Amino acid sequence: MTDVAAALPSAARAWPRKADLFGVRVSVTDYDEAVASILRAVRLGRPAVVSCHAVHAIVTASGEASLREKVNSFAMITADGQPVRWALNLLHRAGMAERVYGPELMLRLCRAASENGISIYLYGGTQQSLVQLCDNLRQSFPDLQIAGCESPPFRPLTQEEDAAVTQRIRASGARLVFIGLGCPKQDLFAYEHQEAIDAVQVCVGAAFDFHAGVKPKAPRWMQDRGLEWLYRLGHEPKRLWRRYLVTNTVFLGKLGAAMISRRPNNHETPD
Repeated sequence: MTDVAAALPSAARAWPRKADLFGVRVSVTDYDEAVASILRAVRLGRPAVVSCHAVHAIVTASGEASLREKVNSFAMITADGQPVRWALNLLHRAGMAERVYGPELMLRLCRAASENGISIYLYGGTQQSLVQLCDNLRQSFPDLQIAGCESPPFRPLTQEEDAAVTQRIRASGARLVFIGLGCPKQDLFAYEHQEAIDAVQVCVGAAFDFHAGVKPKAPRWMQDRGLEWLYRLGHEPKRLWRRYLVTNTVFLGKLGAAMISRRPNNHETPD
């Protein structure tokens, strides 16, 4: 593996700083810093968890103390959605020019992995979507080493199944493990396995379905304007209407309350 991390600037040699958003510690970062930080952890052989949080994930974690404590222990939580980025800029003057969107972060990491001989593991999705995902990734990155992939059952794993999954991932030698189980299931899996899985786990949500071509991505103009939720709602109204109605409303309420209760500040805390 090329010694990429050793050549990185000193600012990229630690996990990005974080700022509080409704009790969730979100990383103030961009794609370059996020990728550099992950590559450094891979090179040093340091297990870590990275998760990409849009509005739904932020609201869910902010409302559940146990889940919030778990995700706040992660090395990095990126602002997956534009509203999350806007809120950080508004409340903390974070100056973030871009979000760090899970599907895009996954592609950038796969590109870096292919260039540096880093093997990856894919955990999540359906068996059919995983086959297509692997094919698409190999077409985009011919040198990418996919050490393994599997679709877990849509139910809690038994103790024996969990132990077997952990062993398969460890035995694969993968240094990057992408998890696409949705929120909060993927965060819980990563947290529970962060000591057992000797790799950097990256929770990327719907990225598996997008890159497999199973679900369409919103047009760029809608993504840039924070309207991706509306696009997804139009494609899956029965499944998503309640989520977006509730979480978007709660997010706006929390943001309004935060704006009233305190002035914009720079209380980022180092990780």
